[in-house]
Amino acid sequence: MSRLPLIQPESATGAAAELLAAVQKALGVTPNMTKAMANSPAVLSAYLEFSGALAGGSLPAAVREQIAILVAQENECDYCLSAHSYIATNLAGLDAAEADHARHARATDPKSQATLAFAATVVRTRGDIADADLKSAREAGLSDGEIAEVVGHVALNVFTNYFNKTAETDIDWPVVRH
Repeated sequence: MSRLPLIQPESATGAAAELLAAVQKALGVTPNMTKAMANSPAVLSAYLEFSGALAGGSLPAAVREQIAILVAQENECDYCLSAHSYIATNLAGLDAAEADHARHARATDPKSQATLAFAATVVRTRGDIADADLKSAREAGLSDGEIAEVVGHVALNVFTNYFNKTAETDIDWPVVRH
């Protein structure tokens, strides 16, 4: 059972109600994570704005999901690992093997592989990367904008991992364990 109450859209009021309605409209569902975040409309709004801004970036959806899976695996967040494994294989075009490989910072596409290797370094070093790491990412074809977005996606996913682990959010996706 979640350690934070799950705010149900039908009983929510004010900003929480508006934000949950926007989630439902955009996704067709209201995931438990957003219901838990609705305890603080500021937190839910921050999550929606950050994820929305990054979705408009240059990284393809499949790569964004691979990063999310990698970070969830690294942080042992089963809620996010479950959610992003589902999204990756049902919405972003990855097959089950590609989603599984992402857990271990592996991809078949060379640029995706380089992106995941850089993301793994960012998360494992908590951002304290070496010049050689940037050089390797650039040599593999990542632009400075893509490097910046990788850091943004790692940060976004660390946030959701920590939030869901703290809240012990009930998993409402097909369950995947780290």
